[in-house]
Amino acid sequence: MWRWAVGYVLAVATQIVVFPWFGLRPSIGESLALGGVFVGISLLRSYTLRRLFERWR
Repeated sequence: MWRWAVGYVLAVATQIVVFPWFGLRPSIGESLALGGVFVGISLLRSYTLRRLFERWR
């Protein structure tokens, strides 16, 4: 559970720092929502790959 929180905080912090380099200025609410999307995709990817490799084993 704590890994999700660390991933979420890292995703939001990265957006706040990196997005302005590309001329993107999301609000804090938008950054929080995008962080949730990125973490959700990451969790889905991890779950899918874990199941795939367990099936191959």
